[in-house]
Amino acid sequence: MQQPSSLAFRDNAKAALDDEGLQRALAMAKGGFQNKRQMAATNLPEFDSLRDAAKALKDHTLAHLDLYLERFEQEATRQGAVVHWARDDAEARAIILNICREAGAKAVTKSKSMVSEEIGLNEALETANIQPIETDLGEHIIQLAGEKPSHIIAPAFHVTKDKVSDLFAEHHQRERVDEPEALLGEARSYLREKYFQADVGITGANFLIAESGSIVLVTNEGNAELTQGLPKVHIALTGIEKVIPTLDDAFLMLRILARSATGQEFSTYTTLLTGPKRAHDQDGPEAFHIVLLDNGRSAMLGTHFQDMLRCIRCGACMNHCPVYLATGGHAYGWVYPGPMGAVLTPNFIGIDQAHHLPNASTFCGRCEEVCPMRIPMPKMMRHWREDQFRKRLTPPTARYGLAIWAFFAKRPRLYHLTARAVMATLGFLGRAQGRFRWLPLAGGWTKSRDMPAPTGTTFQAAWQKQRERQ
Repeated sequence: MQQPSSLAFRDNAKAALDDEGLQRALAMAKGGFQNKRQMAATNLPEFDSLRDAAKALKDHTLAHLDLYLERFEQEATRQGAVVHWARDDAEARAIILNICREAGAKAVTKSKSMVSEEIGLNEALETANIQPIETDLGEHIIQLAGEKPSHIIAPAFHVTKDKVSDLFAEHHQRERVDEPEALLGEARSYLREKYFQADVGITGANFLIAESGSIVLVTNEGNAELTQGLPKVHIALTGIEKVIPTLDDAFLMLRILARSATGQEFSTYTTLLTGPKRAHDQDGPEAFHIVLLDNGRSAMLGTHFQDMLRCIRCGACMNHCPVYLATGGHAYGWVYPGPMGAVLTPNFIGIDQAHHLPNASTFCGRCEEVCPMRIPMPKMMRHWREDQFRKRLTPPTARYGLAIWAFFAKRPRLYHLTARAVMATLGFLGRAQGRFRWLPLAGGWTKSRDMPAPTGTTFQAAWQKQRERQ
């Protein structure tokens, strides 16, 4: 399991802000993701009504999660799959390693899976002398670089073309090429050999269909199809929250997933898998295992954080988050970055290991605005901040500052009297320059910008005066 460095978020963020290459990549990603998502939503008049329907569907499913999971297990088993239940990351790793050992696996191909990152699967496979091979192009690049994904759908967007050329030349042991088409062709040629060498293929699952016991895979490269179809054994690793009732429901979710993630109307490949290879099938795995992971998800049910289980991992929240777009994903220090990570990470590893993340937000609300599942992430980050304050995880200066503010806020007359006095004083002192280069208790602001001088009156006073004029 990846050791979290979320407590170092501030230092990580400072380093990210000074990384010129990362900042260029983030600027390009910002325009691309945001513009494509907006265009896709605009071109589908019923997009918002689909979001409402998807939210209601997931709320219903989460309210009856046990029933739908049991139905999924029954149907998947009836179709020949083997369903495994994993309470935590250690149990999921043990299940998968046992399946690989029984298959005599020496090499395993993997398609992109954030849940496999969550449980530290690659490290466990390597420790067991089983070679994991990432087949998603972005995941392949960062595996060669020895890094972790910086984005859940574009894991290597921060890596430059020159670095990719260097990595391919070093690890593929072929002549260095520079053109994107040549690099893509080299990756395709290199990975195709690995598909045929693999004894086991491991994928995630975007959705689980209860009525048929099927899983749904959504990709743009076709690597997941080769990963599950060529080896003799296929393992699908996924969270328990991915279950939905019917195939019709899956198509509802698919209509908003690609539009929210990459701005496509539909992903290039959408594959439904039901059981292992049958006698009349030309290809497919001889054994199909599905590992359903809890790892803290069931503990979120019935809490302030249940809404987060609606997440379909599209990445829209981070694509529109001003904090993520300034720092990138690695600054968050664990598997899930951006607003979704600010909510999920404390649930999975504990608020004491991630208490900086709920504060990594301007609370502008863009994440909730663009989320296809209408998840109120700012509200949940506020709950984490409250929990953090109760556990005295906030710095003493913040706690004492809030205590002073609360003292005045509970006494409105004193609050207004003090505010008028402070505004009048600042207005008088700043009237010559119109701004302050430095102010006590405002160093975080004035370190990088001037503070505009107030007019000398409070907002409430100005508002009341305007009402009297009207």
